[in-house]
Amino acid sequence: MARPFFAARIEDRLNTELGSFVRSRGWTERVIPYTGYGSSKFIRVLARVVHNPPQTGPRVYHPDTLLQRRGWRNFVTAPVVNATVECTIDGQTFEVVTDRNGYVDTRLPVRGLKPGWHEVTLTCGSSEPSEAPIMIVDPEQTFGLVSDIDDTVISTSLPRPLLAAWNTFVVQESARQAVAGMSELYRGLLADHPEAPIIYVSTGAWNTAPTLIRFLQHHRFPIGPLLLTDWGPTNTGWFRSGQEHKRMCLRDLAIDFPKISWILIGDDGQHDPSIYGEFAEAHPDRVNVVGIRQLTPGEQVLAHGTLAPISSDELDSSTVVPEVRAGDGYGLQPLLQKAINGDYDEEQPVRATG
Repeated sequence: MARPFFAARIEDRLNTELGSFVRSRGWTERVIPYTGYGSSKFIRVLARVVHNPPQTGPRVYHPDTLLQRRGWRNFVTAPVVNATVECTIDGQTFEVVTDRNGYVDTRLPVRGLKPGWHEVTLTCGSSEPSEAPIMIVDPEQTFGLVSDIDDTVISTSLPRPLLAAWNTFVVQESARQAVAGMSELYRGLLADHPEAPIIYVSTGAWNTAPTLIRFLQHHRFPIGPLLLTDWGPTNTGWFRSGQEHKRMCLRDLAIDFPKISWILIGDDGQHDPSIYGEFAEAHPDRVNVVGIRQLTPGEQVLAHGTLAPISSDELDSSTVVPEVRAGDGYGLQPLLQKAINGDYDEEQPVRATG
């Protein structure tokens, strides 16, 4: 195997040195649980282990205080690398190992869990037990929703580098804006399918997961697993590919839930239309409808520097998966509902697949 990219080697050395330094000062392990998912045959556990400073007393945060936090605090962490994490659920215990940045992303062969919400208990070293929510999906479920986050449910001006840094590291959480009508749209879509999964897929960093969860709760979005990325060097380059991350997430969901036909919702500020179109071409029976939020010209400039959408090509083939577009959730709602009912407007954009 070729040596990892030099920046990844530098990052690994820094993480090792930082870990040794903080442990010498009494820091211990803390498990940050993320929401996972599963079926009657497996669970997917998502978490991160970081070093935690010594506590002189209980630390209590009020929800309103959390909403006033600056985003940079989410990135000041010292990961615990190559550490053993015990995962206990339904009387079964498994051991997994954190990766080079302290993350856990693993599928465990836990069978027989009933559909609904469960919890897996995570411990590492001397850490206090943490409970990670696990959404178990009925194996016969055929309805599900996949949603992008940036510029689809939240206005972040991502991924324009300077604006992204400003939003991520400086802006208070309470200053972030929800896209109009999107929470109402998602609640309406799931009202008739209360056991259906909703999965949020984003190229944002895992460090922002607590911020995003609080944002979604504050704006009454349905709660579901977040599939985010680990920013920074990889074994092959400086940064991970956001487009490939979304493609991989969709492929995983197609494998994990073979009976679900997904509603895919994103925006035209980046590559969601083409990524969703590729997936629909490869798996036309796995896509119910594609919904695209259309950014304003000003939002397009903030997103990628030009007035026009970055991806607007239509595919041409024999099998049709409907694609509808509107400027916000209020506009998308009636179009999506018609498409789901097989009564979409022929004049609306359509993603042809086959």
